[in-house]
Amino acid sequence: MGSKYEIDMCNGPLLGKMLVFSIPLMLSGVLQLLFNAADIIVVGRFTGRQALAAVGSTGALINLLINVFLGLSIGTNVLVAQYYGARDLKNLSETVHTSVLLSFISSIILVFAGILLAKPMLSLMGTPDDVLDQAAVYMRIYFAGMPVIMFYNFGSAILRAIGDTKRPLYFLLIAGIVNVLLNLFFVIVFQMGVAGVALATVLSQCISAGLVLRCLLLADGPYQVHWKELRLSKSKLLQIIRTGLPAGIQGAIFSISNVLIQSSVNSFGSIAMAGNTAASNLEGFVYTCMNAIYQTSLNFTSQNMGARQYQRIHQILIRSLVIVTAVGVGLSAAALPFSRQLLGIYSSDPAVIEYGLSRMSVFFTTYFICGLMDVCCGSIRGLGYSIMPTIVSLAGACGLRILWIFTIFNWSHSLFTLYLSYPVSWGVTFVAHLICYGIAMKKLKASAQPVQVG
Repeated sequence: MGSKYEIDMCNGPLLGKMLVFSIPLMLSGVLQLLFNAADIIVVGRFTGRQALAAVGSTGALINLLINVFLGLSIGTNVLVAQYYGARDLKNLSETVHTSVLLSFISSIILVFAGILLAKPMLSLMGTPDDVLDQAAVYMRIYFAGMPVIMFYNFGSAILRAIGDTKRPLYFLLIAGIVNVLLNLFFVIVFQMGVAGVALATVLSQCISAGLVLRCLLLADGPYQVHWKELRLSKSKLLQIIRTGLPAGIQGAIFSISNVLIQSSVNSFGSIAMAGNTAASNLEGFVYTCMNAIYQTSLNFTSQNMGARQYQRIHQILIRSLVIVTAVGVGLSAAALPFSRQLLGIYSSDPAVIEYGLSRMSVFFTTYFICGLMDVCCGSIRGLGYSIMPTIVSLAGACGLRILWIFTIFNWSHSLFTLYLSYPVSWGVTFVAHLICYGIAMKKLKASAQPVQVG
């Protein structure tokens, strides 16, 4: 083990290695968002606001359907990182092969669920009639491409666990360029509308997934994939499920709260939906950069748990909290003065821009709190606790948000009141996570055996 793409997270100074790990992740996240941004900008400019609303209204529902399975990729991430930190090559290889097969099984389930449930669930969300058919078309094509989407997520989780965040960035750069070109080609030349942007997204994901597969097949190390060794190891599958399923359930239930919020936004009409879509897409660029720090705290903590370098774990959390605050505050402060111009990229409709500004005024001034919450959750997961942060997140961020919708938002029916539910729930959940982290570390130190050196 010692490829130039790998990072030794268990020895030496932390800050520099954390930045080397997280910056390619930030750039990768931004590129992934550009897939969706390209979809939204192209349909908003060349097809109309109904198409813009259609693409935007599918996000919460897509996340609801796929988050349970994406949670399993977090289980893969934690398990591979711990075995890598412990230099346990046999168990690392078994985990990799189990994960690759699991990604395929998960994707088949999602193909059928997404295609069959698209229109009924969009209707249930109160998607307006002038948007519904186009939104259903987008979802069905997107879910038809689920095998490559799921494989990319599981494969990238394996690479992240060993410290490789650079190659996924290169792969996404290639796929992102293809996605933009295909978007323009399908929508402008063939007039395919939302079907064109969905097809462009799936085809570009095929490229990034194919490059990750090639990377794993040709790897020089214990994470190399061999076709003949693809099998579900019962013990590894159970460990992945034990670690990843609570995270997946958390993501799915979070998505239920977001579906409720999307339904509440839908009640204000398609113009409000379009403004909400544009603003939330802009926020995504800040969020994905903060989420890179969550991934950093998760991976660095997991590897150091595997290597039993417990004294470094607290240092990892402190540095992660400082970095995520700087990223969240810095990017939001840079974007706010140009809010109107940024929203104008997505739509030239003044009404759409005004609705987008109302969302940005709340989110961009408080978004760093979401980053603090996620980083703390990542550290706890890296310690091997999966159920604890799930319960805290569901009660704090998700439960409180749903309660807010049925009480305060019901009492004061405005988009500002609706959006305010986010920073309040982030703050409460962050404090609860900090308390849980302290309890987990105290248990860890009480049970830890001295590390044998030399």
